[in-house]
Amino acid sequence: QVQLVESGGGSVQAGGSLRLSCAVSGYTYSTYCVAWFRQAPGKEREGVAKLSTANVATYYIDSVKGRFTMSQDSAMNTVYLHMNSLQSEDTAMYYCALHKYCRQWIRPDDYDYWGQGTQVTVSS
Repeated sequence: QVQLVESGGGSVQAGGSLRLSCAVSGYTYSTYCVAWFRQAPGKEREGVAKLSTANVATYYIDSVKGRFTMSQDSAMNTVYLHMNSLQSEDTAMYYCALHKYCRQWIRPDDYDYWGQGTQVTVSS
């Protein structure tokens, strides 16, 4: 059974930092694509960043480029989202999701497995 477990969310002031973790277990293949999505109240789920564990290629949407960074710990099957210079607009529930490979865009329908989400709240 594939499981993704997020952790690391919390409340910070604007300009602060958080590191989200996504621990993957039970997936058959040794390489995969992990994406981070976020959803604010009343808004659609938005793809934020993705990482291919095969070649560590990453992609970020413009609004987080230069502030957010993804990394992986292969030994721990864990992928991270390092979030710096957080802004109030970053407030949302953050989800990690997994698919066998990364596609060009970060769209929810392309991902097969999801975590339960972790809340990030940024106060100004």
